[in-house]
Amino acid sequence: MRAMVFDGNSPLLRAEDVPDPTPGIGQILIDVHACGVCRTDLHVVDRELDRPRRPVIPGHEIVGTVTEVGAGVTGFAVGDRAGDFCVEGCQLRARRSA
Repeated sequence: MRAMVFDGNSPLLRAEDVPDPTPGIGQILIDVHACGVCRTDLHVVDRELDRPRRPVIPGHEIVGTVTEVGAGVTGFAVGDRAGDFCVEGCQLRARRSA
């Protein structure tokens, strides 16, 4: 997949080909339709935060469509609209959209 990557060596993001993710146990994969840029993303790019580890694909406020469902997931199915607002280390769950 294509993603904008921040490696920490430059203040610029680079478009890169990165491996397609796969959902693990208890996870879903969302095809992102829109992603917000919040102040936390800017703090990361401005090197004002030590986390997340770099390189990183910024953007943790997303909405899209579920494309894969990992083992043990209930309440989500392929084709559902879903969103997430999570950063590395948090335990927030994806939200299902009506």
